Amino acid sequence: MNLIDTYNTLDRSGFAEFKERGSRFLAYGYPIADTESFKQILADLKKEHPKAVHHCFAYRLGFDQNNFRASDDGEPSGTAGKPILGQIDSKHLTNTLIIVVRYFGGTLLGVPGLINAYKTAASMVLQVTPIVQKPIEVNYQLQFDYIRMNEVMMIVKQFGCTVMQQEQQLFCLIKIGIPKARLEEVLYRLKDLRVVEYTKMA
Repeated sequence: MNLIDTYNTLDRSGFAEFKERGSRFLAYGYPIADTESFKQILADLKKEHPKAVHHCFAYRLGFDQNNFRASDDGEPSGTAGKPILGQIDSKHLTNTLIIVVRYFGGTLLGVPGLINAYKTAASMVLQVTPIVQKPIEVNYQLQFDYIRMNEVMMIVKQFGCTVMQQEQQLFCLIKIGIPKARLEEVLYRLKDLRVVEYTKMA
């Protein structure tokens, strides 16, 4: 596989804690696929830590380097979100979210101290959470007669496609992610079946 056919992300969610002069920095790392997942996770963490003074975060999504966001959530500008994003980028990760929840310990850390604390907390959670390499996938919707299910699923398994959604009635409708590196082969095999309709999803 070429490098452009794969990406690195977190294998699962992880947690680490960093303490600095009484303040606690709780770092949570997550693999995410879209901004909706991010919003849900952030809302859940705010419910879990209602007394925390800051919920700072950064995420990067997609493969064109343009889809990212970093938030200081009330900390001085550039002291939290940027250092967190810097850690995600230092490991060349995407589809990755890190949220650092801060409980204030009574002592001001100053700008350099804050940058170091958020950077360290983010770095710690990435050290304890496994990183995996995954294929970049192109999403397709397939529609076919139920009797073709086995043939279609054989192609899906053989080429390591991901089934994202599946509906079965008189005909079947499935949404799959096809590894970019195997796209031509998969479409050729589906075309060979003739009875399968497939359309690329946006």
